[in-house]
Amino acid sequence: MRVKIEKSVAQGVAKAPPSKSMAHRALICGALSKESRIYNLAASEDIKATLGCLKALGAKIEEIDGGIKICALDPVSAPENAELFCNESGSTLRFFVPLCMLSGKKITLKGSRRLFERPLSIYEEICKDQGIELVKGGDSVTVCGRLKSGSYSVAGNISSQFITGLLFALPLLEGDSKLEVTGKFESASYIDLTLSALNAFGIEIKREANVFYIKGSQSYKNAEYTVEGDMSNAAFLEGFNLLGGDVTVEGINDNTLQGDRAYIDMYKGLLKGKKSFDLSDCPDLAPVMFALSAFHGGATFTGTARLKIKESDRASAMAEELLKFGIDCEIKENSVEIKKGKLVAPTENLWGHNDHRIVMALSLLLSKTGGSIEGAEAVKKSYPDFFEVIKNLGIGMEKYDN
Repeated sequence: MRVKIEKSVAQGVAKAPPSKSMAHRALICGALSKESRIYNLAASEDIKATLGCLKALGAKIEEIDGGIKICALDPVSAPENAELFCNESGSTLRFFVPLCMLSGKKITLKGSRRLFERPLSIYEEICKDQGIELVKGGDSVTVCGRLKSGSYSVAGNISSQFITGLLFALPLLEGDSKLEVTGKFESASYIDLTLSALNAFGIEIKREANVFYIKGSQSYKNAEYTVEGDMSNAAFLEGFNLLGGDVTVEGINDNTLQGDRAYIDMYKGLLKGKKSFDLSDCPDLAPVMFALSAFHGGATFTGTARLKIKESDRASAMAEELLKFGIDCEIKENSVEIKKGKLVAPTENLWGHNDHRIVMALSLLLSKTGGSIEGAEAVKKSYPDFFEVIKNLGIGMEKYDN
């Protein structure tokens, strides 16, 4: 899909979409209970993937007014040779691998080739140590073997999704476990979200600094859970305010644990002329911060190494597209500099790189210059109605099916 955006100013009120991060967690916890109700869900591609994987493992899901009723997932009784389709969702894949290793049965997780270009090294090491079979293909991974309780050590500079996956599964094992995060703990706020969700569904995990103590033989309790607004997607809506707009975003939890709440202070910093930002705990803010800093005279960002393993190589993708606006970037191993320059209207179509956050970030800049984005359908991954929302805010646009 190609979207043509006209020079226009966003004004009005918009509701933040439900948090994708919290929805994944609540759905998994709810499925592991006897019967829970989850409210305020969005039909994004990633959430559809998680729901599909839960069903494939045996969960029962029923639509109710405002949400779903979900229950009856017993990972130990998962169907032999079950196949789970993760689409392009890294969270889904990494959250489910440990759950699949509770049954001892052969289970295959499938998805896009790009998804399986992203690392699974932590699980590969665990499987090797515990004698669990793990076979990785170009678009799948198959596991066969039973996860054991005990001591685990995970480096803090890899995706927190591995840690979350283990925290879902380890409480269901018979013995107690300990999980230690070593080195610098990046994206630690996502583990706060995981612990919050686990606690809401009756799972107790004791934390001392970067060590987690997990009692075995626990059970997930029933809960009614309402997913809060998503800070990472709210950042795109409020981003229009740094481009001359006047947008109020509703549905935000002022006490949220979401690490991407950092955009609030980052935006204030940009407006005050700040030129240096650390993205190590909020890498999903990188595309929108790169775009906004390009408009505000450039900035330097650290903590960017893991941008290579997102839906796209986000630093390189943004550098390629910003160049079409006349803005140069310098990419180093763990930093990105957006150079100062004059924003000009692109003379060729932009490309979304099959990355929802790239598409939304570029949309902000096009509201200042006008232009078109190819591959704009990538927003379905996390924010399916993004373009309808910003159109209602006054952003002029047309959508074309390629």
